[in-house]
Amino acid sequence: MMQFSTLIDVAQLSRWLDRGDWVILDCRFALVEPKIGHSQYLEGHIPSARHADLEGHLSSPVIEGVSGRHPLPDRRQLSRRFREWGVNPHTQIVSYDHGDGAFAARLWWLARWLGHTEVAVLNGGLRGWLQTNGDLEKGPEPAAPKGRFRASRPQTREADAEEVLSICRSGAAGKSGTVIVDARAKERFRGDIEPIDSVAGHIPTASCMPFGENLNDGGYWLDPAALRRRFAGLAKGPAVSYCGSGVTAAHNILAMVHAGLPEPSLYPGSWSEWIQDPARPIARGDG
Repeated sequence: MMQFSTLIDVAQLSRWLDRGDWVILDCRFALVEPKIGHSQYLEGHIPSARHADLEGHLSSPVIEGVSGRHPLPDRRQLSRRFREWGVNPHTQIVSYDHGDGAFAARLWWLARWLGHTEVAVLNGGLRGWLQTNGDLEKGPEPAAPKGRFRASRPQTREADAEEVLSICRSGAAGKSGTVIVDARAKERFRGDIEPIDSVAGHIPTASCMPFGENLNDGGYWLDPAALRRRFAGLAKGPAVSYCGSGVTAAHNILAMVHAGLPEPSLYPGSWSEWIQDPARPIARGDG
C-alpha cells in the first residue's frame, strides 16, 4: 500500500480511499467564529471524514498570562482521540481544511508529534475536492470501530521560549547557526497591524516567510523544487518556526519537509506566548 507523509492530491485520495486503513480528518476552523468549523462539517464533508477541532481537539486550554493562544494538547488525550477516530498503528491519515492547509498542517504536525508518520495534508483542501466534483456527505460523524493507536517517539522537533531567547541573543544565524522563521503576514511581522494579539511586532532576528506564499495563485502547494528555492536561504542551518499561536508555523514546517529540507523546530507558544513576558525582547519593522 502506498504511503503519504506530506501531501496528497485529490486524485490520489479518491483512488486509494477505499483500498485500506484510512482516516480522513476535517480541520476547518475560523478564529473569529470558533464553532463554525463543526457547523460546516455537518453541512457537508468528504465522505467518511471526521471532524478535528482546533480548540476542542488539537489544543489544550489557555493558561492566562502564561501560554499562547493554542497550547499543544495533552499527548495522552490526543492519543485517545486518535483511537476514537479509528486510527490504528499504520492508518493513513489525511487532513484537510477550506483549502490553504493552515489548520490541516497543525493536525499533520501533531500526528507526527505522536510518532505517526503516515499522515498527509490534502493539496487544495475541500476547495480542491469540490473542483473535481467530489461528493460530500452531510450530518454527524460516521460510526467507526475504535482504533489501536498508541503514541510513540515524536518525529518532530520543538523549541521553547528559552531556546528562542538564546538564539536571539546570539544574533541572526550567529553563534547558534539557527534561524528563526515567522509564518505570519508581513504586516503583522513589521508591527503595522496586530488584529489578534495584544502586542505588535516580531521576535528579534526572525525572518518573515508568510505561510500563504507556500501556495500558488490557485491555492495549491508549490512543487518541491519551488519550495526549496523559497527556503534556500534557510537551508544552510537549523531553523525554528513560529507564528501567532503555533498553528500556521506548522505550514512552513510541512513545506520544508515536502521540499526535502531539514525539518525546523516548532516554537509551539509562538508570538502569543512570547509577549506574555515583558522581559522578552520584541522588534518592529523589516528586521
